[in-house]
Amino acid sequence: MNIVVLTGAGMSAESGINTFRDSNGLWENHDIMEVASPEGFAKDPELVLDFYNKRRKQLLEVQPNAAHKALVELEQNHDVTIITQNVDDLHERAGSTNVVHLHGELLKVRSTGNENTILDWKKDLNLGDCCDENHQLRPHVVWFGEMVPMMNYATNYVIEADVLIVIGTSMQVYPAAALIQYAADNVPIYFVDPNPSIQSSEQISVFAEKASKGVPKVIAAIEKLTV
Repeated sequence: MNIVVLTGAGMSAESGINTFRDSNGLWENHDIMEVASPEGFAKDPELVLDFYNKRRKQLLEVQPNAAHKALVELEQNHDVTIITQNVDDLHERAGSTNVVHLHGELLKVRSTGNENTILDWKKDLNLGDCCDENHQLRPHVVWFGEMVPMMNYATNYVIEADVLIVIGTSMQVYPAAALIQYAADNVPIYFVDPNPSIQSSEQISVFAEKASKGVPKVIAAIEKLTV
């Protein structure tokens, strides 16, 4: 069975990674546009680089949680594609083999002069760190106002899905929020989030739980479909 999984911040929250923004709209005490937009980077690149250096350091200190590992087990019997809005590498570290990063990857950087120059990067990124063509490097993260280059790939995966699982995302941030609309009408959709933004229906089964509790229940329900 071809299973597509959409994951958001709630997927990694139990690993200790902060969700995207606090209830006051700030992201770790910063206005979102200060640290996640081309304009913010142009205005104060040192602030932006420091912000992502702290996030990168935090990522290297945490581990995949039970929900990440449960999705790896799902690969034993099914073709699984994970489309994540997260910039961490916890799906890969858990063992998932087909992961599409919609919003980039925190452990990579790219050239500001050539977007095709992408490098693995686990240390701090500072002003003066340049590519071979002497352009400043920046986080390989999709900021507000930038194109989402992997969106077409993600859309095609959802169109072909036999089952769709949505984990830890409000499905309110576009364009990612539009992905669920590409699932065929007869495709069962499982939605896992402690504060779900949608309700159960004939097509959608909602599990109002954290990922570590809800994902194993979804997997059990999927296995019943194949019996």
